[in-house]
Amino acid sequence: MTLPRITILDRYMLSELAGPFLFGLSAFTLIFAATQIINIGRVVSETHAPLWAAVEAFLWGLPPIIVLAIPMAMLLGTLLAIQRLSGESEITAMKAGGVTFLRIMAPLLIAGVVASFVTLALQERVVPFAREQSNIIENTIISKTSAFATNLNVSAPLPGGGSQTTFARACAQNCQALLGVTLVQYDRAGAPTQIVFADRAVFAADEWTLDNAKIYRFQSGGQTVTAADTPTLQVALGEKPTDIVKRAANNNPEDMNRKQIADIIHSGQLSANDLKKYTMVYQEKLARPFACFVFTLIAVPYGIRAIRGGGGTSLGFGLAVLIVFIYYIVATFFSYIGEAFLQIAALAAWMPNIIFTVIGARRLYRAAQV
Repeated sequence: MTLPRITILDRYMLSELAGPFLFGLSAFTLIFAATQIINIGRVVSETHAPLWAAVEAFLWGLPPIIVLAIPMAMLLGTLLAIQRLSGESEITAMKAGGVTFLRIMAPLLIAGVVASFVTLALQERVVPFAREQSNIIENTIISKTSAFATNLNVSAPLPGGGSQTTFARACAQNCQALLGVTLVQYDRAGAPTQIVFADRAVFAADEWTLDNAKIYRFQSGGQTVTAADTPTLQVALGEKPTDIVKRAANNNPEDMNRKQIADIIHSGQLSANDLKKYTMVYQEKLARPFACFVFTLIAVPYGIRAIRGGGGTSLGFGLAVLIVFIYYIVATFFSYIGEAFLQIAALAAWMPNIIFTVIGARRLYRAAQV
C-alpha cells in the first residue's frame, strides 16, 4: 500500500495554516500564563526564592497550558487562514481550476486530526511529569517544605500492635518510586522502636524495596541498640502507588493521566462522589484532545462566512473566542450529566464533539455546494 502523495496544494494550505496557528498558540498560551508570569516576581520577592527556581517552575507549568491552547489555536488558525484565502479569492480560483472545495480543505482537516493525537500524547505523557516536577520545585526549593507537603506520608498498623509511619521527600515515575524515604516504627505505647533512612523506595511485584537503607533500632528507654546498613530492604508501607498518586495530586484527577485515573478507579477505594468525578474525567481526557479536529471542521465554513460579512483578524479572534466559550458551556453541561449517570459517562464526554462535528459537517457541506 502506497502512502498518499503530498501535493503542492497540500503544502500551500498547511503553510497558510502554520502562521495563524503559531500566532494563536502564542496568544492563548500567553493569556493563560499571564497570571503565572506575574506570580514569578511575587514569589521571588516574598519568599526570597532563587529566580531560576521560579522560572523553572513556570516552564514546567507550561505543558498543561499548551495542551489547553492547541485546540483553540487550531480554531483561530483555520479561521484566519480561510478568511485570507477567501478574501483574496484564492479559493474561488482553485475551484475554477477544477479542484473541489473538500479537496482544498482536506489538508486542514487532516492537520486537525494530527493535532488531536499530538495533544492526546502531550496530555498523557508530558503533562503529569511536568506537574510532578513543578510541584517538587515549588515545595522543596521555593517553599522549602517537603514536596506535596504531607500527601506523601503513609501510616500503617504493624502486626502484633504498634504502627509505622513513612515520610518521603518526593515521588517519581508516577509514584512508583519515593525519594528521600524515612520510615519510623512505633510500639503500642507510641515509642519509636526503629528508624530507617533510605535514598528511595521502589514499588515492584506488589511490595516496596528500600535502596541504600540505614537502620537504627532502639531499646524501650530510647537508646540505640544497633545500627546497620543494607543495600536493599523489603517493607510493607501500607499503600500502593495509586493511593499515593491520588493524595499527591490533592485528589484532583486533572493532574493525572488516564492510566493513573484507571488504576485508582479499579482500586475500589473511592467514595461514591469521587468515583463519579474520576470516571467522568477519565472519559473526558480521551475526548478533549479531539476538539482540535472539531474546531478545525467548524472553522472552515465559519471562516468563509465571516469574510462574506466583511470580517477580518479581529473578527476572527472574536469568533474563535465565542465558539470556544459555547463549546465549553456545552461540555460543562454534559459533564454534569455524565457524573449523574455514570452508565452514559463516555457518551456524555463525547457529546460536545459530536454536536459540533454535526454542525460543522452540515455547514461544510453547504459551503461546498456554493
